[in-house]
Amino acid sequence: MRKLFAHTECVTFDFDGPLCSLFAVRTASSVAERLRAFADAHQLPVPATDDPHAVLRAAAASRPGSTASRLLEAELTREEVHAAATARPTAGAAALVHALGGRGRRLAVASNNSAHAVSAYLGVSGLAGAFHDHVHGRAGDVALLKPHPDVLRRALCSTGAAPERALMIGDTPTDLAAARAAGVAFLGFAPDRQRAEQLHAAGAEYVVTQLGNVLGTVNSLPSYDSFG
Repeated sequence: MRKLFAHTECVTFDFDGPLCSLFAVRTASSVAERLRAFADAHQLPVPATDDPHAVLRAAAASRPGSTASRLLEAELTREEVHAAATARPTAGAAALVHALGGRGRRLAVASNNSAHAVSAYLGVSGLAGAFHDHVHGRAGDVALLKPHPDVLRRALCSTGAAPERALMIGDTPTDLAAARAAGVAFLGFAPDRQRAEQLHAAGAEYVVTQLGNVLGTVNSLPSYDSFG
């Protein structure tokens, strides 16, 4: 773990998973159901899935750039912002964020969720000051969602971090694929066996089951005087 963090100046977090459970109360399945109803009303063919992003991807693929698909994404954004108010913090995430910031590491978020939802959660959780304006989410083109590295590259650009001095903390194989494509080191977060197996099968070398397990390493790191 110390080898992984040794030359890291910037840590980019995925949002839903590493920082919180976004749909802890306002469940993903209920959001997907409302999005499917919206899609049906606008004649967008989408699959019977409990994954809101799968609904979004299908709608965008069926009618790329259409007003209806853009409206559906706007609906998803509203759902995510509402969900942020009741999101459940991931155990150890806040402590890790504060520890990294205290050691002078730049912090960013790179998410397939709306940046508005991320910012809403960071505001209510008291973490907004740790990330400043380095919060990046969907940018309108669904084809650029992870595993595409676009959002991670935007995070690197905003922090001024070189890929070889950056680390991403994510909980899915798509996060790992985005990190690889961007040339960024990766730490997998897997709170259950299934996700650990998925990450290892995708080729993740470093996987932790609790973010608190990283604190000892972070607190032993040398401190950087200042970052933008």
